[in-house]
This record gives sequence, C-alpha cells and structure tokens, in this order.
Amino acid sequence: MSAKQKTYSIHHVLILFALVWPLIYTYINYQGRDGEEDITYNKPNLIGIVISDEKPVFSKEAWFDGSYQLAQEDYINDHWPYKEKMVRLNNQFYYKAFNQIRVNGFVLGKEDYVFSESYIFSAFGDDLIKEEKIKTLLQKAKVVQDTLKKKGIDLLLVYAPGKGQACKEFIQKKYVHPIQKTNHDLFAANSKNLNLNYLDLYSYFEKLKPTSPHALFPKFGHHWSYYGECLAVDTTIKHIEKLHKCDMPNIVWNKIDVVDTARSRDADVLKSMNLYSNPEQNMKLAYPQIQFENDSLKNTTRVLTISDSYWYGPVYMGVGQACFANGQFWYYANRVVPSPRPGEKVEVWELDLKQEIESNQVIMILYSDGNLPIFGNTFINDAYELYTSPKTYYARAAQNKQIQVYAKQIREAPGLLKKATQKSNYLLIPLDSAIKLEAMKMAGLGK
Repeated sequence: MSAKQKTYSIHHVLILFALVWPLIYTYINYQGRDGEEDITYNKPNLIGIVISDEKPVFSKEAWFDGSYQLAQEDYINDHWPYKEKMVRLNNQFYYKAFNQIRVNGFVLGKEDYVFSESYIFSAFGDDLIKEEKIKTLLQKAKVVQDTLKKKGIDLLLVYAPGKGQACKEFIQKKYVHPIQKTNHDLFAANSKNLNLNYLDLYSYFEKLKPTSPHALFPKFGHHWSYYGECLAVDTTIKHIEKLHKCDMPNIVWNKIDVVDTARSRDADVLKSMNLYSNPEQNMKLAYPQIQFENDSLKNTTRVLTISDSYWYGPVYMGVGQACFANGQFWYYANRVVPSPRPGEKVEVWELDLKQEIESNQVIMILYSDGNLPIFGNTFINDAYELYTSPKTYYARAAQNKQIQVYAKQIREAPGLLKKATQKSNYLLIPLDSAIKLEAMKMAGLGK
C-alpha cells in the first residue's frame, strides 16, 4: 500500500514540476537579462510574426477600461521563454501531419512547392477585375504618360510573372480549372490598345521556361529566383535604353554558381514557416556572379520605381545606385527606399509628388500578376489628378494627411501594428485596409 502511495506522490511531484517549470525558467531568464530595462531578453527569433516589444505602462484609466490587462497578457505571451520553441513545434506538426504551412496566405503545392494562394487565383483568373475598371485606370496612365513625355520623362509599365502562373504544374489539383481570362491578359491587351509603354516580363518568362538552363522560380521562395531576377533586370535595363534613347550601365556575369541550398531571397517563405526542422531543399539553383558596368557617364538616367516586393531583390543587388542614377524605389507607392532622410523612415505622402516625379527621367511601375488588382496603388490616380486638376489633388492630399500620420505611427509601432494585423485577420481584409481603419479611428474619423 505504501509503495503505491509513494508512486502516486511522485506523479504529483512530476505534474507540479511540469506546471511550475515555465514560471521558474522565466524567472531565471529574467534575472539573467542584460539591464533592468531590457525588454528583448525573451524575444523569440521568429520571422514574419509581429512581437509586442513595448512593455505596457500601468495607469488607472488603462486598468479600469481593461486595456492594460489585455496589453500585459499579449506582452507576456510574446516573451515567455518557450514561445519560439512551441511555435516551431506547432508549425512542424501541421507541416508533417496535415501538409500545411502556418504562413498567412500561403499553401503547399506538389513536391513541397510553396505558393501564395492569391497568386494561384491570379494564375487561373479567379481574381479577375472588371475590364472597364482596368481600362479606366490605364486611360489615366496614358494621360500621365503623354503629360510627362512633354517634360522629357517616360512612363513605363512592367508586368511581372507570379509563381502561380510560372509553376502551374506544382499547384494542388483542387485549384486547377480551365482558364478563361486573367488580369494579365486584360492589362497587356489594353496597354497595347492604348499605345502605353509597357514591358511584358510575364510573357517573356513564359517563353523562357521551356529552354531555361536554370530554375526561374525557387521551391521555397515567393518571388522569381535570383537567376530569374538577373534576367529580369537585364531585360528591363535594355528596354529602358530603347524607350528613353539612352545608354545605361549593363549588368553582366561570366560565371554562375549552381548550388542545392537557396541563397538570397530564394527561401524567404521557408524562413517564415518557422519550422523546428527545415526540410531538404532538393533543388538546384543558379547564382550569377554579377557585375555592373562602372561608367559614371552612362549612369545618368534617373529611374523612379514604384513596385511590390518583386523589386526588393534588384534593390538589394544595387540596381538603383549602379544603373538608375540613385533613383528611388517606392514600395507599394508608400515606403521610400532608400530614405531621403537617413535614419528616418519616410513615406511617399510626406514628399512633394510633383517635384519627386519631375526629378526623374523614367517612371517605372512594376507589379507581379498577383498584385495587378492594386496596380500602382495610388500612384496613377494621384499623378493623373495632380496634372489634370492640381487644386483638387492638393486639397485631398491635405485632408488625408492626418490619417496618414496615424497610419505611419501604426506601421512603426510593433504593438499597434500587431493590433492592426489581428484586425486584418479577424475581418479578412488586407493589412493596409486594417491600418487605415485604425488610423481613422485614432484621427476621430471612424469607430
């Protein structure tokens, strides 16, 4: 009888230890932190997850309205010692047991290919926009193109391929169906009909695919491969030279490294999967050893690029400095890269749009097919209104400024950004829309 009681008591001790160990471990980590105000001692090393870095400040008002308790709970949840390990183990379980990846908006295809679900929809025309809407937008782009041409500035529209379209053979069967029309079809056709300057990298990659010696899209990446990126940059530079009748520094390579481990951005989704143990990549990828022609007399055509994340790769390559005469990159027509004020994040609405446009020789708008529904974001409409009705443009810009100030604060504060991200997931709306709703609320213009 006593032996049974002893065994039972040991079980109790083990259960109690399991319950209190996280508390003990948290205390040990807390005592070992670097400095009294260090708030990152337990910060998990997770990619793509917004972490609350600001420890909640107690106040009577926050206590009674409940916001302090919610913020404190959120902060503790983000900084408990096993956060990273538990997230990775949970993601590993879903990956192995259910063939799912815990990356918002991404799904697994055949042979472990990862896809943004929205890019699959684009490939099969499931996100089709009304052609009249596309035509109206491109008609405005034509007005902007003709207006800028009189000032010696060329507007160029570039349609980039998405992974869904480029890797259809690896998409799960449930998404596959006959294709009627895609947004790319409508954009390309209407651009041609309106005599717009455009470069169709989408069709170019389609032609390259059957004979390309190297992969144009990686298995675990969202964007074109580094090799595909180099081809896209080379083609774009040559097209701008022909359009603007100028000579620009070329991108060249004489050697290509072929490896079986992704470099650069070729496994960006894999990093965001936050797995406990990464799978083998099982894919040969090519990495040209690039050089840019070093000729200051050629590097005089300043190009402003408005684009989605597809242009971040060329930014990392140094295309802006080496070939585009230090031209800026406007990420989704919002964030300015590089910042014109070092050490400070600058957004497009903070700049003088007319002055910025006219300080360039070429304006290039490059979007991948999954982002064609928001092609150019606000740039085309803003530029159109700026040159056709400057009075209403400046009045509207002044009216929106207060909302944009708050929206910037949300993007730069992890706690506020996390709240907007949660709202985005709850309401099933894009993050930018959720940020705008929160900004309007802060400005007293919404609920």
